[in-house]
Amino acid sequence: MDHARAPRWKGLTGLRPFLRPYTGRIALVVALLASQAAGNLYLPIFSADIINNGIVDGHVGYIWRIGGIMLGVVFALGVVSVVTTYQASWVSVGVGADMRAAIYRKVQGFSGREMQRFGISSLITRNINDVGQVQIFVQLTLTALVIGVIMSAGGVILAVRESPPLSLLLLVAVPAMALVIGTTLALSLPLFRSIQIKKDSINQVMREQVTGVGVIRAFGRERSEQNRFRGVNVDLAALRLRATRIFAVTIPALMGVLNLSSVGVIWFGGRLVNEGSMPIGNLIAFLIYLLQILLYTLIAVTAFTQLPRALASADRIGQLFNTVPEIADPPRPVVPATVTGTVEFRGVTFGYPGSERPVLNGLTFVLRPGQVSAIIGGTGSGKTTLLNLILRFFDATTGAVLVNGINVRAQAAEQLWSTIGLVPQTGLLFSGTVASNLRLGQPQATEEQLWHALHIAQARDFVAGLPGQLDAPIDQGGTNVSGGQRQRLCIARALVRRPPLYLFDDCFSSLDAATDTRLRGAVRAEMCDAAMVVVAQRVGTIMHADQIIVLDAGDVVGIGTHQQLLTDCGPYQEIVASQLGEGAAT
Repeated sequence: MDHARAPRWKGLTGLRPFLRPYTGRIALVVALLASQAAGNLYLPIFSADIINNGIVDGHVGYIWRIGGIMLGVVFALGVVSVVTTYQASWVSVGVGADMRAAIYRKVQGFSGREMQRFGISSLITRNINDVGQVQIFVQLTLTALVIGVIMSAGGVILAVRESPPLSLLLLVAVPAMALVIGTTLALSLPLFRSIQIKKDSINQVMREQVTGVGVIRAFGRERSEQNRFRGVNVDLAALRLRATRIFAVTIPALMGVLNLSSVGVIWFGGRLVNEGSMPIGNLIAFLIYLLQILLYTLIAVTAFTQLPRALASADRIGQLFNTVPEIADPPRPVVPATVTGTVEFRGVTFGYPGSERPVLNGLTFVLRPGQVSAIIGGTGSGKTTLLNLILRFFDATTGAVLVNGINVRAQAAEQLWSTIGLVPQTGLLFSGTVASNLRLGQPQATEEQLWHALHIAQARDFVAGLPGQLDAPIDQGGTNVSGGQRQRLCIARALVRRPPLYLFDDCFSSLDAATDTRLRGAVRAEMCDAAMVVVAQRVGTIMHADQIIVLDAGDVVGIGTHQQLLTDCGPYQEIVASQLGEGAAT
């Protein structure tokens, strides 16, 4: 079953698709627990038999014989317990792994809006901490809750069998324990829901402070950020203390019920034994059953203490699975007849939800193969948003974006992305080696192809100087190489793929002018048949493009070559004048 498209999740019922593959093991665990419970419930009968027929009558041989049987039962119960724990752990770990994989697949299908809605910190917490809470609950349910229920029910039945008059005490003890447990759940569940939300907050603050530690130190904000972290940390600690206080009262209350019940059994049972209406062995057996009932109820409570956490975590996981991505593959994707890299915008308008005005307004133009098309404009003019529409990270509010002659809404995402080589604005490398990063979009690429791409990206020399060269290690995020080197590796990664359409999102800004010029010349000569879209801030990067599209506050205010725009596009003239001087704009 595709868990990423599972039915709507409601509470812990959403676990059913994940438990289904382990039905056989779960049935085995329940059977083993039932046999374990049967053995434990039968031991008091042996105890009563030894007392009534062995100790009272002085039959030593009978005591040895029944005692030997009891030892055998205890040994068998130990073996069964080990096997049960192993199988239960297999199920819980498997369910946790499957849930994390399903969440990963689900999140991979989220559009930019869903990612913004949940936030990276919350997604990480849900996939690690929340799944962990549910996994622990499954483990405790299979090892503690099930046997607790079986033992408690069986103990009640056999206790009534031993002495119906004394069994009336259970009518007080069992409801009292149920009341304590119910009150605990009612008080703790809202607290654990709040705790999970606070974990999101502390994760977010920690993540921001670790990634932005340089900025924090540069502006001398260490103390204020420490206070900010202390605030969310204290809030989380306070909620945990409140939850802990509730459970601190629960266990003593249950022990109080257990002790009072034992006193009552000994008090009334002693009178029955004194009257001769109940053998002493039966009284001991009844007392053992009572202790088993209350003891295994306490064991079941151990699982119940995890229930509020599991319910809160399950609700948060359910929010992910119940979210329908705004952008999804069409039921019957259309495959372009020819893949040329052509991009066409037809009256495209796009606005973010809740924004006062659109980010892009009525864009109409064509980006053709064999040409370098440049997008330039001021900060916030919509340049990166335009690329996101080509990639279908967002859908246009009105109008249509066509890639290879087909509306991107009609294409499968994998098919669309397979024809595009993206170099993002921020160079992102993954932990591994230089080769593993370059092969990200083309796993079958040969070393010759990798070196050729590095040569075009002006990265061959520095990679050749690394220890191990293509096998040189790359840290997470590429932090062990400079910004310019990281960006050139990202460009080489896109070149290795050799798609018909390249999207360069202001990726030349971290390069010096000479490297920038050599790189763009090499890319244009090598990829002369592909469509190349270059988003840039610097005029020097795009002035030789075949087509320059000028954006101003989301509107196309000019399309043409550098010389044409210098003649008839005021906003472009202002950009050129601000960067190259008044003389260059005339």
